[in-house]
Amino acid sequence: MPVLIPTNRETAAEWRNESTQKPPQRAVYLHECGADAVLKQAYAHTATVWAGDFHNAKQVLAAMKKRVRKPAAKQADVQTAFHNHRMRQAQTSRVLNMLAVEIGAGFALDLPRAPDVRGALADVYGEPNNEPFLLPLNQLLGFIGAHEWHKKGVFVPELDAAVHVPFGVFSPLRGEYLGLIARAPLPEPCESAFDIGTGSGVIAALLAARGIPSITATDTNPRAAACARANIGRLGFGGRVQVEETDLFPQGRADLIVCNPPWLPAKPTSAVETALYDPGHAMLKGFLNGVRERLNPNGEAWLVMSDLAEHLHLREPDFLRQCFQAASLTVAGVLQTAPAHRKAADADDPLAFARSRETTCLYRLKAVL
Repeated sequence: MPVLIPTNRETAAEWRNESTQKPPQRAVYLHECGADAVLKQAYAHTATVWAGDFHNAKQVLAAMKKRVRKPAAKQADVQTAFHNHRMRQAQTSRVLNMLAVEIGAGFALDLPRAPDVRGALADVYGEPNNEPFLLPLNQLLGFIGAHEWHKKGVFVPELDAAVHVPFGVFSPLRGEYLGLIARAPLPEPCESAFDIGTGSGVIAALLAARGIPSITATDTNPRAAACARANIGRLGFGGRVQVEETDLFPQGRADLIVCNPPWLPAKPTSAVETALYDPGHAMLKGFLNGVRERLNPNGEAWLVMSDLAEHLHLREPDFLRQCFQAASLTVAGVLQTAPAHRKAADADDPLAFARSRETTCLYRLKAVL
């Protein structure tokens, strides 16, 4: 159901936000104002809808970011540091999202010096309708950036090709785990595989590139399923890979079942964060507890997991071992890699103390006979 909020105009307006934040209590249209005025309104639960020059709105947003993004105080307790980091992220996002613009019929942005945002919004919302709505400027800029990445693609060395990922689907920008999948020894025989939680379809494509003739990739996110189908077709693996919208496992059994679940047991605050955060490790447990019955004889389950949660004290060091044991799975081998993404080397990152020690592993699991 659309969320309508009162404005200083004659009618209420629909408020759209891809996060789980509560909508503002009201909105005020203004042609010009400063960052301090927008922030004052934001703290009073009132959104400012920019009706003036688009580039001026971007400058005001940049000034707002400088005011609200303060260095985090050091925490003695690691888990507290993580939760405070997440809380600051949520609070900062809520405040910044109080500067909005009105999107008109056909996804038009009718502001001086505004870019054409129709393609970016179509990536997120599909076909436009004729009803205007309000959208946080910060999110619109994110949509525009994601749209450019979607068109350009993310180059995957293991495929020697790019995958194209729209907003709302997890992108393999941090792709060191793909190197593990590329070099892990395949079980013998390996005529079939499942890719659980396929996202962009990059793992399914990589398995196809390794010569597995029959692969089923699954995801519950319709955007991800559509993205995976497009990438699989573009890469020429349509005859080998079938994409299904289903929770965890498809019907049947396979020689190899791969899963790269969310690595951190925390609550996501938006749809795209479900690829990063999994409350209580629900997907991980569902995969491990169900995979044994889906494996062919001599088959393997490959689990890709980071130990970042352990360094953040969100998971005990022996948690995975206990999960494997409870699921009647044994470890046939482990491949490891260190993170290569930018945050891993950023000493100013609030979680640098944990990221600097992170290791990503591919666990080769077999059923206990």
